Amino acid sequence: MPLNPDAVGTVTEPAEAAWSSKDSLLYALGVGAGATDPTGFELEFTTENSTDIEQRALPTMPVVINASGGGGNVMAAIGTFNWAMLVHGEQSVTLHKPLPVSGKARMQGKVAAMYDKGKAAVVVLESEAVDLADDKPLFTTTMSAFIRGEGGWGGDRGPSGPRNVAPERDPDTVVSYDTRPDQALLYRLNGDRNPLHSDPKFAELAGFPKPILHGLCTYGFTGRALLHGVCGSDPSRFKSMEGRFSAPVTPGDRLDVKIWVDADVAIYQTCVGDGVVLDSGKLTFE
Repeated sequence: MPLNPDAVGTVTEPAEAAWSSKDSLLYALGVGAGATDPTGFELEFTTENSTDIEQRALPTMPVVINASGGGGNVMAAIGTFNWAMLVHGEQSVTLHKPLPVSGKARMQGKVAAMYDKGKAAVVVLESEAVDLADDKPLFTTTMSAFIRGEGGWGGDRGPSGPRNVAPERDPDTVVSYDTRPDQALLYRLNGDRNPLHSDPKFAELAGFPKPILHGLCTYGFTGRALLHGVCGSDPSRFKSMEGRFSAPVTPGDRLDVKIWVDADVAIYQTCVGDGVVLDSGKLTFE
């Protein structure tokens, strides 16, 4: 069967997710923390036993925290499709409180929306996590999947048009990071083993000259830039982040995160050279 629009509103059974101090360290390294200054100010994200430094988790880490069982199986509800036609379109994360470096959460997934774009479909999936330590909301993640060839059923086309548009002035801050040539090999250890990011032959079949970087790795690099460039490196000030993936990144590329700040909101674009790779970006912070 094709995609099932009636799946909208489906909620999975609660399932437990767990992560450790080691998982937090690995995620931080996977998105470049400590790469340029291994003994510098990011030690709180890259080590757990440095003198007078308490380990902290990066605020974008919820994107790699997944529940086993029902809470992580929301994709099964939307119908069948060719996975090779799926592209990660957008991603957001909202922190209801700072993420602990280790913990357990009760998670539920939801099919939030399904839009008919004619020659493609957009499926919006949400995940809610409740901290098992105090039974309070911990984080919410939302992702949209753009699936070519699955539209045309006559459904709602959904929202369109630009949003989170960068002002027509120079950015207030630009934070630049060089990704490593082996960045995807390191990031994939957080759970996404898609060979598109590691296997040259698979990448060639997908139309790329070499493996590309995970979109969520670019998202994590961008989150670090926003954390340090806007939030004073304090994860408790980082409240939410959203963005749209607009072009692939090759491991080894330099990422320039351009940031425009207005009160407690920042608009951002992540660029490689003159091209935008993460667009329609917004951070809310304190």
